[in-house]
Amino acid sequence: MLLLCVSLVAVSALAVQAPGAGEQRRGAAKAPNVVLVVSDSFDGRLTFHPGSQVVKLPFINFMKARGTSFLNAYTNSPICCPSRAAMWSGLFTHLTESWNNFKGLDPNYTTWMDVMERHGYRTQKFGKLDYTSGHHSISNRVEAWTRDVAFLLRQEGRPMVNLIHNRTKVRVMERDWQNTDKAINWLRKEAINYTEPFVLYLGLNLPHPYPSPSSGENFGSSTFHTSLYWLGKVSRDAIKIPKWSPLSEMHPVDYYSSYTKNCTGGFTEKEIKNIRAFYYAMCAETDAMLGEIILALHQLDLLQKTIVIYSSDHGELAMEHRQFYKMSMYEASAHVPLLMMGPGIKVDLQVSNVVSLVDIYPTMLDIAGIPLPQNLSGYSLLPLSSETFKNEHKVKNLHPPWILSEFHGCNVNASTYMLRTNHWKYIAYSDGASVLPQLFDLSSDPDELTNVAVKFPEITYSLDQKLRSIINYPKVSASVHQYNKEQFIKWKQSIGQNYSNVIANLRWHQDWQKEPRKYESAIDQWLKTHMNPRAV
Repeated sequence: MLLLCVSLVAVSALAVQAPGAGEQRRGAAKAPNVVLVVSDSFDGRLTFHPGSQVVKLPFINFMKARGTSFLNAYTNSPICCPSRAAMWSGLFTHLTESWNNFKGLDPNYTTWMDVMERHGYRTQKFGKLDYTSGHHSISNRVEAWTRDVAFLLRQEGRPMVNLIHNRTKVRVMERDWQNTDKAINWLRKEAINYTEPFVLYLGLNLPHPYPSPSSGENFGSSTFHTSLYWLGKVSRDAIKIPKWSPLSEMHPVDYYSSYTKNCTGGFTEKEIKNIRAFYYAMCAETDAMLGEIILALHQLDLLQKTIVIYSSDHGELAMEHRQFYKMSMYEASAHVPLLMMGPGIKVDLQVSNVVSLVDIYPTMLDIAGIPLPQNLSGYSLLPLSSETFKNEHKVKNLHPPWILSEFHGCNVNASTYMLRTNHWKYIAYSDGASVLPQLFDLSSDPDELTNVAVKFPEITYSLDQKLRSIINYPKVSASVHQYNKEQFIKWKQSIGQNYSNVIANLRWHQDWQKEPRKYESAIDQWLKTHMNPRAV
């Protein structure tokens, strides 16, 4: 069916009345169905101009034309588990205390899907969830816990590409395709028979980089992998080679990130362009799976009865700012796609308001007509996207003109806080004093190459005060420092005498094994500093 997708979408565009036209919103006899598709590592800037020129994304374009797209949507934490914890709880990261990929929500936490099920919705989920505690590798945990230790170790393999030389190979990420198939089969065999509304979640791993070989230079998930089929969807001439600051001029946190991600070495322009091309090709494959869901809904005559939402947990740097992966507040990492279409949703609307993933929880409940809890960090997106909300002044007062994102995990050696407003992005670190902040004017500097925090001290101070009114970030940073040490001590004690051998063979093994005593001594010194004596 996939090979027919692009041609079918034009037919369905003519055959299907534009979602939203002539439909009544929630509160009618039957609430709409909801399908939420969430990918991993998808740069939201690819969903609008000029980023949309670099790769063909027909089904994202289909949703844009027949629904509402949010041009300034952000993750609340640019890493998998904390971001998804925010999405499923509707709470900021410091409220869930989802500090890293190992610490998320309690498995029994009441999510928006649980609430919708209690109110009569049939529910189902397939694929990547990753919002509860206890997952990810030992390396990922230890690297996050020890980020304050006074050493600098490469924790990732050098980013690389891997090509399948087959122009007809479509299903590259087989596990994602299998989960997509499961979701479609559920729609065909189960959902189509329900008299109650349903909510379906599909989580995709693409376009997250693939795991690399378990030893050697390319250790970690640093492989951008695709086939000639998907590379054919990429316009190589439109690929932008990002500008880099000299290593000596990088912000200290950025330098730490670049080094631990093994990106401080030399890269040719061809290498960089290939990494970015392969990443965009992986995005095209992601779009195709979203399309399979849309086409299945159309074929089952469910599209007109279903609100479809597409987003991602975070973006992908793809060698911008001399980094790959995420764990950064730069646009490539923090900006996510967010599109909605369906009954009652405005058609061909682009919303410039800043929004974030915590807004998904109240939006899902609002779609279902369920009263919203008062403690949520997020706000419903329906006033910005629904046909029934006409008062623009009222709409502006519903969602605040800012979003908060924070990061406390690996590959970054200071807790990081981002406040995004109209055209300003303010980034504070740690206690607000020990690490210099960053300020970017995205209207004149969309590539975020010039930190103007010193140039505009009044704006910097004003945004910092606003940030502190939302979150006491020095206190949160101190809590994370304490948590990291306590967790590391527990882990170290559980390992016993094998501690040195285990830590010497984590992802940083190539660097660690050169001077193991030096690094062990650095950890010992870190544990003795500002630590509760009873914990030690």
